[in-house]
Parts: sequence; C-alpha cells; structure tokens
Amino acid sequence: MKFKSFVLGALIAAAVTSPAFAQRNNRGEQDEVYGKTREGSVRSLRNIEDRVVPGMKARGAEYIGAEFDGQISRYRLKFMRGRSVIWVDVDGRTGSVIGKAGE
Repeated sequence: MKFKSFVLGALIAAAVTSPAFAQRNNRGEQDEVYGKTREGSVRSLRNIEDRVVPGMKARGAEYIGAEFDGQISRYRLKFMRGRSVIWVDVDGRTGSVIGKAGE
C-alpha cells in the first residue's frame, strides 16, 4: 500500500510541475522574441503570420501555432490539413519562407 501511495504521489508531483516547467520554458522564448523584435533584428510574429497564414489557409490548411528558434532567428509555423501536419520555416529577419515540410 505504501508503494502505491508513493507512486501516486510521484505522478501527482510530475503532473503539477510539468506545466510549470513548460510555462517557464515558453516564457524564455517569448522574452527572447520580444527583445529581438524591439531591437529590430527580427520581425514580429504577427508580421510573419500576416505574410504566411493567408496563403496556407487558401490551400485548406488550419493554422495551429508557431515557435521561435532564437539561435538562428527562425520561426516555425505549424498547420493542419486533414490528418497531416505542415511545418513552414520562415527567416525571422526577412520574413521569407525558407522551407516547408509535410505537404
């Protein structure tokens, strides 16, 4: 019985701390993008979305989110079309699409 209580406690602790860790990680990414956008070295996500999302929607894809890689100043926009995931990589400095995968 003690083992079951221990396992249950460990699972609860993992469930409680995992979202907090993910939120901290996401916050760092947001701060990085914000700083680079303010200094003018990277375009805003809104600007990137305005350039890419309408074209993908016209192809029947639904926009589901984005992430930013600060080391290479790249946005990765994610879309769903049917059961397929499509990733569109965009240069954060120029706003140009630099790659697509999953079409």
